[in-house]
Amino acid sequence: MVEGDKRVKIVVDGVTGVGKSSLVKILSEEFNLKPFSEMFEDENMLLHKFFHDRAKWAFPMQTNFLTNRFKQYRQAMKIGGVVMDRSIYSDKIFARMYLEYGYLNPEEYAVYNNLLNVLLDYVTPPQLLVYLRVSTDEAVRRIRKRGRPDELEVEYEYWDTLNKFYEENYSNFGESRLLIIQADDLDYVNRTEDREYVLSRIKQALDLADAQKVG
Repeated sequence: MVEGDKRVKIVVDGVTGVGKSSLVKILSEEFNLKPFSEMFEDENMLLHKFFHDRAKWAFPMQTNFLTNRFKQYRQAMKIGGVVMDRSIYSDKIFARMYLEYGYLNPEEYAVYNNLLNVLLDYVTPPQLLVYLRVSTDEAVRRIRKRGRPDELEVEYEYWDTLNKFYEENYSNFGESRLLIIQADDLDYVNRTEDREYVLSRIKQALDLADAQKVG
């Protein structure tokens, strides 16, 4: 870590539709953290093009996502006291999936992976990564409920495969303390008891991370 940089406090991750942004808002208020959202304007444009021609746009979209997430994460490290919606540490999930589908060819994936490994040398993992685990059926139900046009056109198989790649990624995650929360039956936006449960789990995990750091 570059001298003067700070550590990102919490990263919230999970498959599309799981409720990352809502939890980031809650955590920013509960723990007095600065919220960093995931999306940039140029990403919306490339994402729209990708969903309509995946093989053509996968590489420029994914490398653009990666560089944007790197810049955002570096900014968050300089500020400190940040909670983030996704981060550079989950970017490879999508690249691996696109390689398997053939949207990225092996040469493009090698270029992407080389860039990722270089950029990771300039960041430090978050103090805590919260992975919101959800079934594909529930994720798709939430995606349909929020009704974003590009997402509504995507086939079920895409979300199901993405969810499997998320599971694989976080079954072997060792970069920082990981908290997995099963979110299928949770509504921490509208139900007080669910919000208190999630906050309690996260506070406990943060306390353990702090104790580990001191030790």
